[in-house]
Amino acid sequence: MVEPLLFYRQQIELYNLKLAQAQKKLWVSSVLRFVVFSSAILGVYFFRSNVGTALIIGAVALMIFLFLLSRHTSLQHRRNRLNALLEINRVEIAILDRRYGNRPEGNEFKDAKHYFSGDVDLFGQGSFYQYANRTALKQGSEVFAGLLLENGTEDILEKQAAIKELSLIPQWRQDFSARASLAKTEIGTETICKWLGAYQPFVPAATRYLPMGFSGISVVWFVLYFLGFVPESVLIFWLLLGLGLSTFFTKKIGKLSTDATKIQDTFGQYERLLEIVELSSFKSVLLQDMQQQLVGEGDNTSLKLKKFSKLLNALDKNNNILYLIFANGFFLRSLQHAREIEKWIKANGSSVESWFNTIACFDAYNSLGNFAFNHPQYAFPVLNRDRRVIGAKGAGHPLLAPDKRVLNDYTVDKEQFFIITGANMAGKSTFLRTVSLQIVMANIGLPVCAESFDYSPIKLITSMRTADSLTDSESYFFSELKRLKFIIDEIQKDHYFVVLDEILKGTNSTDKAKGSRKFLEKLVVSKATGIIATHDLSLCDAAEELPQIENYYFDAEIRADELYFDYTFKKGICHNMNASFLLKKMQIVE
Repeated sequence: MVEPLLFYRQQIELYNLKLAQAQKKLWVSSVLRFVVFSSAILGVYFFRSNVGTALIIGAVALMIFLFLLSRHTSLQHRRNRLNALLEINRVEIAILDRRYGNRPEGNEFKDAKHYFSGDVDLFGQGSFYQYANRTALKQGSEVFAGLLLENGTEDILEKQAAIKELSLIPQWRQDFSARASLAKTEIGTETICKWLGAYQPFVPAATRYLPMGFSGISVVWFVLYFLGFVPESVLIFWLLLGLGLSTFFTKKIGKLSTDATKIQDTFGQYERLLEIVELSSFKSVLLQDMQQQLVGEGDNTSLKLKKFSKLLNALDKNNNILYLIFANGFFLRSLQHAREIEKWIKANGSSVESWFNTIACFDAYNSLGNFAFNHPQYAFPVLNRDRRVIGAKGAGHPLLAPDKRVLNDYTVDKEQFFIITGANMAGKSTFLRTVSLQIVMANIGLPVCAESFDYSPIKLITSMRTADSLTDSESYFFSELKRLKFIIDEIQKDHYFVVLDEILKGTNSTDKAKGSRKFLEKLVVSKATGIIATHDLSLCDAAEELPQIENYYFDAEIRADELYFDYTFKKGICHNMNASFLLKKMQIVE
């Protein structure tokens, strides 16, 4: 596998060269369009006394100009895609260097009542979402957040296979992301789906063949005019008649044209996203199933979107005065396009939401594949169904820089509970979040920060950062009691890995010790699995009476009047506390 940093640097070098070539072609295209437009103006001016010749010059110039405009638009898209690809690779280099503080934080997905999201740094500044999310679509970011919050244990092997496959095709992932990043519009996909669902057609069925018939007659008039059988006045009359017919629908076509302008770019970009998905040959079942949702009867979905995008773009051409006059006056093009748009909406409008959702899923899984690619040293969990819930070797927290990350080995069996003691800042809370985040990542299908990870899938539930609520008039203690009650209720329904950090902090030490012991016994009776961190050493006595409980600790030493932490997970009970030392060291007390 290619080393990530080297790959990103090579991509930047390649795309810089391609961008320079694209900029040169765009300059030539702009010059050509100016020449054609200027020539048309001069030609019409010099032959203004000969209406027929002037019309021919105008029509030919219009066709050439529209061709060059289409070509210029394609060149602009290529330039924009290359710029997007360059930015993608620059971002990846920055994140590998742990510079991602300006990335989206996902605060809109925070939920204090969720099973674990408020405790394991999923969202917010410096969060896993901020570190791992690469979605380019708003809907994709929602799907990505949903995967983090799902707390499900189904189909993990299928998820792993999809993520592994995507991790091995970085160029495909970047091409998808670049195209997705260009899919911007004034309104979101949800609004577009509502607009399609509520659309009311206005083109009468009786006009079905009117544009075609009118266009045919226009061609006949042109032929007769050039053969000398009819005067120029007939062409002018026919042009005015066509413009008059178009005015009956001007208001509604104008409204449709305004809406088309807003959504046309989205459909154009999604067509490119659908195309890259349809043309791919995926091997994993999950990706194949997602791809299959885009395959319908008849044309590929991308071709359907391409057709719709062209129809919307055709209406937008009414902003061109030459097109507005000649295309509508002689061929009733706007009326024809409006009818074709309504026909497309009737046939495909109800499927668009499903297409958008599928692309959002690919956008989300693209981020997961990117994470796996960026961390080739991480281990995909090996699933088992025996008594071992987690058997981790060399496990660490993925949000810590590798040079600051201390790796630990740990094994937790089913219905086993660890009590973890330790000095302040010795690493207890970090270890709890490491274990919790590894469970979240394993259930998503991601590789975890470990040399190896043996895993029996289990859901996660935590209580680590309980807060009071002024709006609900709840004290900290009452909020914590509600959380603990939630945990007890949930573990009666399903198997959970329970992670607790210093429970019952809102009461006095004697009451806290008694309450914590009873709560721990309740967890054991309920056959729960998990870990609890505490400063209360009396809680460790439970291990002498309950075989399901084991004591572990993180230590701190004072060396040459300085605190030293090794952040190593050890079996036993910690007796070295450091609060008094720190108070004196910081000259808070004497």
